[in-house]
Amino acid sequence: MTEEVKKAEKKAEKKTEGASVEHSAEVKIILKKISELATGERKALGLEIIKSLTVLELSEWVKSIESEFGVSAAAPVAMMSAAPAAGAAGEPKEEKTAFSAILTSAGDKKIQVIKEVRAITSLGLKEAKDLVEGAPKAIKENVTKEEAEEIKKKVTAAGGTVEIK
Repeated sequence: MTEEVKKAEKKAEKKTEGASVEHSAEVKIILKKISELATGERKALGLEIIKSLTVLELSEWVKSIESEFGVSAAAPVAMMSAAPAAGAAGEPKEEKTAFSAILTSAGDKKIQVIKEVRAITSLGLKEAKDLVEGAPKAIKENVTKEEAEEIKKKVTAAGGTVEIK
């Protein structure tokens, strides 16, 4: 800081300290009247007060607010810029525990795929045939990843195509 700024800050501190001690009863009356105002009126008054301050006075005001409430004016800005990064890399996504094996195509060996679907699902011949011919349809839903992989392996070996979702 330059010497002029330091001198101005010291002068403002002395002026502010003297004013607060000198006008404490008057300030209490004004604060009581302000607290009786509606929220919108208090906001408008606060904005007018801020408009009337010099940059130096505003800087001092911010410092006193920071010390009074134990906060930092720079913290919200830093948190806002850090928030997307933390969300992207911070917490791992929840692993999916329930999967569905979806028959996307019966392929050339439709009869073999129907047999495999019957074995996997315990469906009757007509239901298994309808499932295979109506592809894409779920063979099994809400199964573990391992079971879904096993279904995919069996149906693929029979000539069909399975997608796990």
